[in-house]
Amino acid sequence: MNTILKKLTETLEDRKKDDPSKSYTASLYRDGLEAILKKVNEEAFETIIAARQGDNKELVHEVADLWFHTLVLMAHKNLSAEDILNELSRREGTSGIEEKESRPRK
Repeated sequence: MNTILKKLTETLEDRKKDDPSKSYTASLYRDGLEAILKKVNEEAFETIIAARQGDNKELVHEVADLWFHTLVLMAHKNLSAEDILNELSRREGTSGIEEKESRPRK
């Protein structure tokens, strides 16, 4: 796994034990799933706005925020960046249409 993703994954796990009054990430964990989902949604919207505005520097900033909050969500659910990388690896060489059709229907 990429070094920064591994380090970030470890940091996110450590933040679960931190004082929420001193750690933004710990406060998200304390506030629970709905607070984390709200942040993911907010960052996804801000990413869309930045992409539409055409400012690549701002887009990179917003995507980094989105990735960060998505990793917080994953850690909250006891998953990691490695789980996502493994899934992407599993899909490598498979068309998006084929991959989607292989999923169980809901």
